[in-house]
Amino acid sequence: MGAVVDVVRRNRVTVSGLAGAPVLVLAHGFGCDQHLWRLVVPLLEDRFTVVLFDHVGSGRSDLSAWNPDRYSTMAGYAEDVREVCRAVGLGPVVLVGHSVAAMMGVLAVAAEPELFRGLVLLAPSPCFLDDPATGYRGGFTADDIHELLESLDANYLSWSGAMAPTIMGNPDRPELAQELEISFCRTDPEIARVFARVTFLSDNRDDLRAVQVPTLVVQSAQDAIAPPEVGEFVRSRIAGSRLVTLTATGHCPQLSAPEETAARIAAFASSV
Repeated sequence: MGAVVDVVRRNRVTVSGLAGAPVLVLAHGFGCDQHLWRLVVPLLEDRFTVVLFDHVGSGRSDLSAWNPDRYSTMAGYAEDVREVCRAVGLGPVVLVGHSVAAMMGVLAVAAEPELFRGLVLLAPSPCFLDDPATGYRGGFTADDIHELLESLDANYLSWSGAMAPTIMGNPDRPELAQELEISFCRTDPEIARVFARVTFLSDNRDDLRAVQVPTLVVQSAQDAIAPPEVGEFVRSRIAGSRLVTLTATGHCPQLSAPEETAARIAAFASSV
């Protein structure tokens, strides 16, 4: 019992929605917290039990639990995802992973598939770095990644202000980029530096084939962070998976197009 309480407190796990219904666990991406799901949660709670949590080092998680060894690799976060799913004790779940959390989901499902009924990969990227040798396009050159991380290291607050509009991708709705910037700025800069390297330097392309549960890949029609080729690559590497493209733009469709995003999640979760 003590271990369960520790996980719930460590990751600030919250449970809402319809008791006894199929379970959705929503995992947020870099620089965010569970608040980023607030627009889709009300659209899901009437049909599902909804589990939210903060990655250690993000939001209102227990910052004392963060250490650079565990959280300098995707595997450390994936282990937390599995621990959260076990802690809620509600049986196999559908895990929805956004951005970098999509690959945490891939690793978690591969390691302990019995915990999961299905997997939704929202705006995923198994590798942000282009690989000319194989023809893979991740969206960033090695110089791009180097400059991005160098800028983040030099001035995290300035980096947040510059990157948030690019990530959000809805210039006609500046309030969305402002919200993302505020979320970035709530993260401790040292933790953000480590998490950014996990996000932008990891290569999980070879891990995709290990996924053996029903999987839905969801991408935006336009996304400066994860181009369309990435979604198709992920679909092609996960046996039996399906790819849907939203009419939404930007890397955070749960904010820019919550109704469309929630509808896709709900339809998939109801079918597995």
